[in-house]
Amino acid sequence: MTDRYCVFGHPVGHSKSPGIHVAFATQTGQDIDYTAIEAPLDDFPGAWRAFTAAGGCGANVTVPFKEDAFRLCDVLSPRAQRAGAVNTLVLGKDGQTWGDTTDGVGLVRDLKHHGVALAGSRVLVLGAGGAVRGILEPLLVEGPEQLMVANRTPAKAEALAADFADLGAIHGGGFEAVAGPFDVVINGTSASLAGDLPPLPDDLFAEGASAYDMMYGAEPTVFLRWASARGARCTDGLGMLVEQAAESFFLWRNRRPDTAPVLEALRKSL
Repeated sequence: MTDRYCVFGHPVGHSKSPGIHVAFATQTGQDIDYTAIEAPLDDFPGAWRAFTAAGGCGANVTVPFKEDAFRLCDVLSPRAQRAGAVNTLVLGKDGQTWGDTTDGVGLVRDLKHHGVALAGSRVLVLGAGGAVRGILEPLLVEGPEQLMVANRTPAKAEALAADFADLGAIHGGGFEAVAGPFDVVINGTSASLAGDLPPLPDDLFAEGASAYDMMYGAEPTVFLRWASARGARCTDGLGMLVEQAAESFFLWRNRRPDTAPVLEALRKSL
């Protein structure tokens, strides 16, 4: 019997998730149907209940519903509890809703695929919103020498860093407090969507440093163009998208797909 999955978002028509998961299913021989559903902004729980009542087994959750998904779960993974957000829902056999977040795992795996060493490195993360909150635990688990969270509002970055201080050497501050050099700089702000760039010093990057933008597109983001001009090795977030999807797929199907051919096909389609 075909098992049903979906991605919830608002809007969601642009989502790459259906194509990614169909490719994973074909590759691993899994019989699934995966669709995109635009949930109403004021009733995400109702959309999830309607989906499961119609036979749905699990879902991905994208903006703006990750915190709504967190609140509706009966059971949360430890990493979802830390993140305060959920991007993967699973309907248990007992009817309970189980939630996890795979964004941070996806980011770390993509960084490793690109040869980025996190252990012992100096890491800067730009932004202090939900996207950044979801990646801090997996980054700290890798054992960086230091991790700074920088945000336009310093107090927000400081509070976020305090929430994760038990996991490693992390601190927060405003963009004006950023002083390089850093080995890895990750842009988790939404500035790239507006073609904007956080105010950053020109000496941000250490020799051989890597710059990563969690956003992606057919062309390099403004942050990656700026970083490349200053000698950094640059990567966008398309691989993170595919890797977090692969982790969700594993949670649902207990099969780990090969992400490389899926990412290659997706890159060509942009």
